[in-house]
Amino acid sequence: MKEALISLCAGLALALPAVAQAETDFKVTLLGTGSPNPNAQRFGPSTLVQAGSQTLLIDAGRGASIRMWQAGVPLSRPNALLLTHFHSDHTSGIADIWLTGWVDTPYGRRTSPFQVIGPVGTKRLMQGLEQAYADDIKIRLKDEKNPVEGAKVAVKEFKSEGVVYQQDGVVVTAFEVDHGDAIKPSFGYRIDYKGHAVVISGDTRYTENVVKYGRNVDLLIHEVAIVNPDALKANDGFKRIFDHHTSPQEAGSIFKHARPRMAAYTHLVFLPDPRFPVPTVDDVMHQTRETYDGPLQVGADLMSFSIGETVEVKPFSPKQ
Repeated sequence: MKEALISLCAGLALALPAVAQAETDFKVTLLGTGSPNPNAQRFGPSTLVQAGSQTLLIDAGRGASIRMWQAGVPLSRPNALLLTHFHSDHTSGIADIWLTGWVDTPYGRRTSPFQVIGPVGTKRLMQGLEQAYADDIKIRLKDEKNPVEGAKVAVKEFKSEGVVYQQDGVVVTAFEVDHGDAIKPSFGYRIDYKGHAVVISGDTRYTENVVKYGRNVDLLIHEVAIVNPDALKANDGFKRIFDHHTSPQEAGSIFKHARPRMAAYTHLVFLPDPRFPVPTVDDVMHQTRETYDGPLQVGADLMSFSIGETVEVKPFSPKQ
């Protein structure tokens, strides 16, 4: 709770000026801003993009279905799920989105195949899930009479950078990032709509490709990792994990060179060791400011961004 409050206060202080603007139909919601840590305040990595007629989901980590419904979006709504890479914290919520979005409830009722887009390996992943849940699907078809098409999966794989989705004025471009020598493929995404653009880095070390695709965009969402220096020296596992991610100082350098109208953090990797103090959101902000002094939000679950003449930031406000 304290971490979320710090993030909110910092974000409100650093947001672009709130001015009246026309209603926008380009919105980004951080469904999950966490890591593999089982943290109830930060669910697994997942980002919802709503642009005109299109609803896209970038990754589906732990609890993505819960956050989506909290945001008032049925699980059957996304036109496509796009995967950045195959780490379990980015994929563990896929089956829930797929199958719970199929059942005959207000949060489900999908009647067409579940669309999944991702790098080579996505077909294998989804075929494995189809096999794992074959009995569940068989039972629901017979018992609940759910539509057959809603349980099907349609997969599109890509091998390299380029446009991977285009519909009703929404263009999604995949670009390669560097999540480590052994963690390939790994991609980020740029979403263009009506002259505006959002970039989601995916998991990555510092890479100039994020600067290239994120230059002057409306919103640049980047991952970040932070660890106590003493814990890093004492824990070889932490060293390996930290080497696959971007430090606040490095992310700040990316923001500085890309110059987005708004920068935001998601997938906050806090590496805890009980022998040492664990870094905080305040530490993330302080270290970022060593290299970047522009508009910045430390993301929290269900924080949203409306993209238009300004980038309007909204913390989550639950309905009563």
